[in-house]
Order: sequence, then structure tokens, then C-alpha cells
Amino acid sequence: MAQKKRPVTKTGRPRARKGVKLKPTELTPPQLPLAERPAELDALARQVEADGGAVLAAYREPLGGNPLLFVALPVDKVERTPFQRDVSDAHVRKLTVAMDKTRRYLDPIVAVREGEGYMTPNGGHRLTALQELGAKSVLALLVPERAVAYQILALNIEKAHNLREKALEVVRMYRDLAGSLDPKEAEMALEFEEPGLATLGFAYEQRGRLSGGAYAPILRKVDGFLEEKLSRAIAERERRAGVVLAFDDAVSEAVARLKERGFDSPYLKAFVVARVNPLRFMKGAAPPFDELFETMTKRARGMDPSKVKGEDVARSGGAPDGAE
Repeated sequence: MAQKKRPVTKTGRPRARKGVKLKPTELTPPQLPLAERPAELDALARQVEADGGAVLAAYREPLGGNPLLFVALPVDKVERTPFQRDVSDAHVRKLTVAMDKTRRYLDPIVAVREGEGYMTPNGGHRLTALQELGAKSVLALLVPERAVAYQILALNIEKAHNLREKALEVVRMYRDLAGSLDPKEAEMALEFEEPGLATLGFAYEQRGRLSGGAYAPILRKVDGFLEEKLSRAIAERERRAGVVLAFDDAVSEAVARLKERGFDSPYLKAFVVARVNPLRFMKGAAPPFDELFETMTKRARGMDPSKVKGEDVARSGGAPDGAE
């Protein structure tokens, strides 16, 4: 299938995508290397050398013109950020096999200076693979601003996050930031990506096997970023997570009643959620968070399986035993 072409402006350049406001610098390739390092970058370079690393280049990245260091760091001086998702053994194996075949490491990680060492917000799998292979060095793009450590979701190139991984990473960042910089939640829209991820993350902490995928589309409609500092907003996020979990309990009870009546489908939970969700019939703005979940929870608890037809469930992927 041919790639769909983007609309273009009168100059022939692709039209800017919705929400993208960046105007790149006009730096040309010869202008990117830094002949002289700014003071803050020079101090960082000296720390790298004192740690047993090496500065390979100092340059400005082409979009924003921000100064960076391209460095080689001792592997044992670099760690994953603590709020990052857990390392997938299957993905590490895939990376080690690829590195073994190619005998090359070509994807530098992003790193920031932290304490006596370095943290990587997006290189956990590559770093683990290098450690397993016994490498002594890791190539990194060293960023002076520590805030980059929280931009995991935006920076990720290693392995697509599933919903649970995203949500748990957001909560780990949430707790870390609440105890340090403590910004307003709304100021972390880039790092947290969606407000519903925070709510789901707190819910996943309490119920690891939560079917978050069934609730994420609803949260996108009614959840929003809070204008409170994280240390204060955390209580509201935990409360909202409790509301979602109460709805999940009601949905699970409805699923159990359907199974007792003979319905057998892996999509029963999705069927119940769709049946009690009024949003698809609404025009205009969605109701407030609590109002919607109160309505859906009440409907789920009152769902009568005798009024559910086999063809209704069949459309969601299954039907009761013996149903045509």
C-alpha cells in the first residue's frame, strides 16, 4: 500500500500536524558542532572525564539548537530511571541476539547526570543487553537538563509501551515528582501524555490485572489534567482510581451473572462496558467524571442477564452455549 501523502503548503512543505508548534532553527550541518563549549556543558564534560568516560563531540541539536554532549560512559556508571517500566526479558534477548549477529551497537541512549552517575530515561533495554554481553562502555547523548529524565513516553524508541506499562510509568514519575519538584499536574501534560493514564496507573497499583483497555476510551472523554501541585493532586487521582475500581467490580459482577446464564465469550467485559456506557448516544460535551461513572456503575450492577440476547453478545465475539 502506498504511503498516504501529507497536505502541503504553498511552498511545497508538508503542512504542520495538529498540535505541533515547533519552528526549527535554521542551523545547517556545519553550524551544529560547538567549537567552544558553553560553561554548563564544559562542567558536564569535565565530570564525564572524571568518571572515566570520554566526550566524543559537543554540538547543538538541529531542532531547538540545544547544546548536547555525545559521550562514551562506563556501563557501571549508568542506571535506568527508577520510575521506568520493568525490563522485558524477551526484548532484551532480542537485542542481545541482534547485537551478537551484527557485532555492533549503533543506538545511543539518552542520559542525564544524577548524583555520582547517570540515569537513562529511555535506554533500559539497551543498557541491560550491553550489561549482559559484558560491554564496558555505552554511547549516550548526554542532556544537561534533568527534566528530560521524565520524558520517557515521548522519548521511547525501544519497544512500544502497552497501556499498563504507560500507566505505571506515569504513576512512578508522579510519586517521584511529588516528592521533589512538585509541579502542577497540568504542567506535566507532555510527560504524562494523558490524564487518564494517571488514574489508571493508581488503579493498576491496586489491581494488577485490571482491564484498563476497556476503560481508557471512557477516561479520554471525561478525565482531565488537574491544576493542583502533584503532592495535593495525588489524593484526587487515588480517589478517581477508586471510582474506576468500583466500576470494574460492578462490571465483573455483571460478567459473572452472564456466565451463569450460559454466555461464554472473552469479550464479555467489553460487552458489558459498551452496554452501560451512555457516551456513544450523547451529543455535545460528556458529563463530569463522577456523574458518568456513577451512572455506569449503577447500570452494571442492575444489568439483568435475562434481557441480554445471544446475538447482542455474538456481535462482541461470542454467544451463549447452544445459541444460534
